[in-house]
Amino acid sequence: MPKPSGPTSEEIRIAYRALKKAGRENQARVWLAVADKISSPRRRVEVNLGKIERLASEGDFVVVPGKVLAFGDLTKSITVAALKFSVSARKKIERVGGRAISLVEAVGENPKGTGVRIVV
Repeated sequence: MPKPSGPTSEEIRIAYRALKKAGRENQARVWLAVADKISSPRRRVEVNLGKIERLASEGDFVVVPGKVLAFGDLTKSITVAALKFSVSARKKIERVGGRAISLVEAVGENPKGTGVRIVV
């Protein structure tokens, strides 16, 4: 049996295909960059809310090509798109009026990738 190439998780494969398609159809290099990052065989990215707080401004659209963890506080209302969220991270984001969405939802809302900030 051949060794699998690319992501083995169904969730990651769906997100990868959606990101690649949006990137090609809309000439959105940001989605192609996120697709390349999540398809990497290396360890997945994990970002704490404290880092997002430092790097994002009010109203930003932030993409994390991995998992968002709850360490730190978030005081800004922002949209965070990621592969996964810890339960407490999702609660903290929504408590300040922000949104925690999947990467597929992010591509649907912003197919051209304008104003997207990638946090790794």
